[in-house]
Amino acid sequence: FSTTRNKTGGGWGRAISPHSHLIIYIKKKKQMKTEHILVIRFSAMGDVAMTVPVIYSLARQYPHVRITVLSRPFARSFFEDLAPNVGFMEADIKGEYKGVTGLNALYRRLIAKQFTAIADLHSVLRSSYLRMRFNLANFKVAHIDKHRSGKRKLVASSGKKLQQLPSSFQNYADVFAQLGYPVKMEFTSIFGEGKGNLASLPQEVFRAGDSVINLENKHITEPWIGIAPFAAHEGKIYPVQLMEKVIQQLIHNHPHCHIFLFGGGKNETPVMDKWAEDYKQVVNASSHLGGLQQELILMSHLHVMLSMDSANMHLASLVNTPVVSVWGATHPYAGFMGWHQSPDNAVQLDLPCRPCSIYGNKPCMRGDFACMKNISPELIIEKIENVFKQKS
Repeated sequence: FSTTRNKTGGGWGRAISPHSHLIIYIKKKKQMKTEHILVIRFSAMGDVAMTVPVIYSLARQYPHVRITVLSRPFARSFFEDLAPNVGFMEADIKGEYKGVTGLNALYRRLIAKQFTAIADLHSVLRSSYLRMRFNLANFKVAHIDKHRSGKRKLVASSGKKLQQLPSSFQNYADVFAQLGYPVKMEFTSIFGEGKGNLASLPQEVFRAGDSVINLENKHITEPWIGIAPFAAHEGKIYPVQLMEKVIQQLIHNHPHCHIFLFGGGKNETPVMDKWAEDYKQVVNASSHLGGLQQELILMSHLHVMLSMDSANMHLASLVNTPVVSVWGATHPYAGFMGWHQSPDNAVQLDLPCRPCSIYGNKPCMRGDFACMKNISPELIIEKIENVFKQKS
């Protein structure tokens, strides 16, 4: 800048330099925010797991964009090493951030992060409240379309419309497209093209009966089979007595197989422990593993996972393991099939009442859970054997 005499007042002023527009432009560039997307999805584990392929693809295709995932503490293992531009922020929404007061405190914490876009992948009361606060502050905001109308028709007791709804993966991707970030899916596994490190797991998980499992020999003649026999609701659980017959038949067909059990709450763990005690090929893996990350490592080495419509189906899918999934009250048409899982590996019966529920939490209208109890163990075995044939 140069100084000049003010003609009217006789004082000294500043004349605009020919290069001042460049200086102003540089200052504006410095003040521009880095593109930073806040992704909100609090629960449940399976639904959070289904965001991973989409967020990974987003991060790969927009490496200049920062992405922060806001979720409950359990989800950290999904995201902390997913991509260099993906971060994780945990929120205890049932403790520290409970209620409106807690959500307001959470919003103040979030606003300091200087996000440029908000992606609500949950669209429940809590996330909608945060979304409203960001909307009022003129942030760019988008939320998931859950296709509720299509889901009501899918589970209607009369006039049922049995057709495939958009997958959760597509619904999540649509949110980012609304924000100006269209996503092309490109995900294989959270371990990339490889598998997790078995050496990092406790050795107890590789002791079946009195023998030790050979980690070097995982040939299809000694298949590693995962079984996650339980789910959150009765309408999604294959009867325990029939599942034990599946285990017996697998051992008969493959005497040298290794069966790892996953999941189980307070009431289910004794069942899994008894199976591990009765069959030398069976290990209750979840009782030995130290959390989600270790379960994902072991799942990445399985030849196949047998699962209900539950979180374990999605966990196995995230490590590129084929899943034979068993469907009762729910249906793959609702959009919750695991990532890149073949519909041919879904075990289900055609009944006029199916599906009766999106989440499996409704009482059986027949009262007998025929959708699960009428599935024969032989049908499940056939699906598993087909996976082995494809791998051999």
